[in-house]
Amino acid sequence: MQNLKELLDEDGNLLSPVLPDHIKNYLIDIDGTICDDIPNEEPQRMLTAEPFPDALEILNKWYDEGNVITFFTSRTEEHRDYTETWLNKHGFKYHGLLMGKPRGGNYHWIDNHLVKATRFKGKFTDLIMAKKDIEVFED
Repeated sequence: MQNLKELLDEDGNLLSPVLPDHIKNYLIDIDGTICDDIPNEEPQRMLTAEPFPDALEILNKWYDEGNVITFFTSRTEEHRDYTETWLNKHGFKYHGLLMGKPRGGNYHWIDNHLVKATRFKGKFTDLIMAKKDIEVFED
């Protein structure tokens, strides 16, 4: 993983470090995003799902470019072995796997770091710049 840049506040206190500007920290859902949408209630399907070919190609490209790839999923810890086996079987390159994402969608991420969200709509491609309306905190 890339070296993190040290940050200090105005008093010289350490803040949480950040990645270099040219490196992105991708958090990528699994079910319905890189393969068919498989619910936790049907874990037997987790090992036989086929990855979306464009997802494998683009995500491995981003990894090879030095970006950080972390998968996160609503699958529970009891499905970790299935999930890691499936990712490795299909050749996904990644740095981490976070289990137990809240189910139900309608996510609203609040963080002290810059967050960019991209809704998956059926095909992975390189990302482009576009202006969209977003909800923000009032100044």
